[in-house]
Amino acid sequence: MAFSRCSIIFILHMCMTITITVCINPNGTNLSKFPAILIFGDSFVDTGNNNYINCYAKANHAPYGISFPNRVPTGRFSDGKLMSDLLAEALGIKELVPPFLDPKLPNDELKTGVCFASAGSGYDDMTSAMANIIPVAKQVDIFKNQYIGKLTSIVGEVQAKQILNNSLVFIVAGSNDYLLNYYAASPRRAEFIDPAAFQDFLQNKIQEFIKELYGLGIRNMMVAGLPPLADSVTYNPKLQAMLHEVQASLPGSKIVYADLFKAMSDVTSNAQNNGLVVMGPPCCGGGCTTPLSSVCPNPKQYFSFDGLHPTETVYRVVAKYFENNTIPQFFQ
Repeated sequence: MAFSRCSIIFILHMCMTITITVCINPNGTNLSKFPAILIFGDSFVDTGNNNYINCYAKANHAPYGISFPNRVPTGRFSDGKLMSDLLAEALGIKELVPPFLDPKLPNDELKTGVCFASAGSGYDDMTSAMANIIPVAKQVDIFKNQYIGKLTSIVGEVQAKQILNNSLVFIVAGSNDYLLNYYAASPRRAEFIDPAAFQDFLQNKIQEFIKELYGLGIRNMMVAGLPPLADSVTYNPKLQAMLHEVQASLPGSKIVYADLFKAMSDVTSNAQNNGLVVMGPPCCGGGCTTPLSSVCPNPKQYFSFDGLHPTETVYRVVAKYFENNTIPQFFQ
């Protein structure tokens, strides 16, 4: 991996925030239960971590960020905010960017949003090695070696454990394992000729990841399935069943399946009601590869921003779906 310890620390500096808010969703669920939201995964939730590592998968240039406050290209692969930003806001966390966790708090209530995600990553280390970015397995190492230690030094071991036990982890990954790996005729395709075998391989990786987080004190985990892809129809039900089994084996855990496939399918089936006019070509012609890439006049009316990633409009609908249908399951 081509990133230094300083880069890793800086990533965490750029992904933390504090806020004190009580937030209740339309279903009457008090979302302030969670003292922190911890984000792991890929470009659907990466708020700009790839800016600080030596890799090609970066979105820190125009026209990315054209709908973001002050039109800043933050490294998010979209025109504006991502579902990670919007879910954090729903939980009463203002944003997933600076300032860094400040030990000099005016009171004892601590609420943080921390992003460990890396665009281009996957559950399979081979997926990430191809792009030289941070695989999901390495993200949990950063969480363990950097975040937990810093948190403990600020609030003490007892409160740190309590924060971890009550935090919400949101994991969005798997698409790149197919798009950049299995579908790309990588060595994995030769190793797993049967697509079902590759699904099992990935989901074993997910089990290992969940159990490692559990061992570090995490109890609440929201794991997204695949968005609409060729293998989603068979992969996602298998993932749901696996998550149910893993939860049963981990006392005190609450592991909830986040149906990204349905959330995004609902966006397309109700496109007009969601303000979407253009469902085919992306807003950003040529894939947003340079600041000179042509861009549509109104990204909010487009489903896709760069051909691979949705616009903020789509992420808002998806985040609201999770807020209303998925997060409440943690309170049942």
